[in-house]
Amino acid sequence: TYSQGGDGVKNVTLKMFVAQPRFKEQYDSYIAKFVAKQKAENNVNVDVQLEMPTADNAAQILKTRLASNDGPDIFALHAVNESPSFYKAGYLEDLSDQPFASKLLDNVKPSVTSVDGKIIALPLETLSWGYLYNKTIFEEQGLTPPQTLSEMKEVIAKLKASNITPFELSYKEAWVPQLILPLAVGGMVKTENPDFVDRMGKDEGSFAEMKTAIFDVFDLINANGTAKATEASADDGAASFAAGKTAMWLQGPWYAETILKSNPDLQIGVAPLPLNDNPDATLINLSASTSLAVSSASKNKELAKEFLNFMLDDKESNSFFESVKFNPVATIHTYKNFPWVDEATAYVKEGKSVQDPTIPQAVKDEAGKALQSYYAGQINQDDVISALDKAWKSFNKVNR
Repeated sequence: TYSQGGDGVKNVTLKMFVAQPRFKEQYDSYIAKFVAKQKAENNVNVDVQLEMPTADNAAQILKTRLASNDGPDIFALHAVNESPSFYKAGYLEDLSDQPFASKLLDNVKPSVTSVDGKIIALPLETLSWGYLYNKTIFEEQGLTPPQTLSEMKEVIAKLKASNITPFELSYKEAWVPQLILPLAVGGMVKTENPDFVDRMGKDEGSFAEMKTAIFDVFDLINANGTAKATEASADDGAASFAAGKTAMWLQGPWYAETILKSNPDLQIGVAPLPLNDNPDATLINLSASTSLAVSSASKNKELAKEFLNFMLDDKESNSFFESVKFNPVATIHTYKNFPWVDEATAYVKEGKSVQDPTIPQAVKDEAGKALQSYYAGQINQDDVISALDKAWKSFNKVNR
């Protein structure tokens, strides 16, 4: 809100909500540049209040705030999972006419475009992911990333014969085990079950169709991983993986910055996860996740939009994107790709990728909780399936 200070200075408070606490330092220093720019060019004192909850409960907090008109001016949301329903609810400002929109790469733009063709967010993180592996361990053991589940079993056997723990397990936060869901659904949708997501949206499908795709590889990972997974957070997992204690981790390169902070010399690899013995289902998942939106109810829309444009500033944004190890999203990004990005891109160029399937966030949240309980032996596979079916049906009821 604007208030007039002495010397014609305007004081404005801008509230921001970004569920990436591990990047607090980088956001703080970039926001400081924006504040300095506003003071110098427009004589405006901006007080940015940045809230950074963890990913596990951020969506719920944000929805509650927006529904009660107590929302932030700028907030992060998942481009594929969340923006369609937020847009439908009327929470997102149309950003189509903003300067940043014309800078977006052609392959990134669709992920932040609404059904009626408007740009509704600024993409920060575009992802090419499957699982992470330690390239040094693989090279020393003479291994290459497996393309089928049978090959994965051979890789696991070789690692164990050399006393190397195959998988890092860190399931304390529910969003980590649910990563198996988009990978399994993506692989099946691209191969033998193309209309699964559409049918689920009409209450005509069931996750029973995905049972082997989800559990064959999930069980294999869990049977060959570190102990006490439900006590290990993703940050614990990153520290252990960085220390070379395990060869693979069901996690995406969005953890690269944290891993390399711990061990700058680690050679991170990204590979697609095999689900079965059809190599065509072994795919890199392509997605835009964290994106910034402006609240349609914001009292400071113009300033909020200025901040979004500053996020893709021709000069300044390269250093920010590089510091958080995000992929280039705009034509103005000139920094060199990270090695794991080039590796994933090679799969994409071979046609071994799939667009992140549009699974409602509520279903992913349910999957995380159910898979934690399944890992702990409290529920069985059929219980997980029925929990996921129920969550999607509930989502359909509200969003029809």
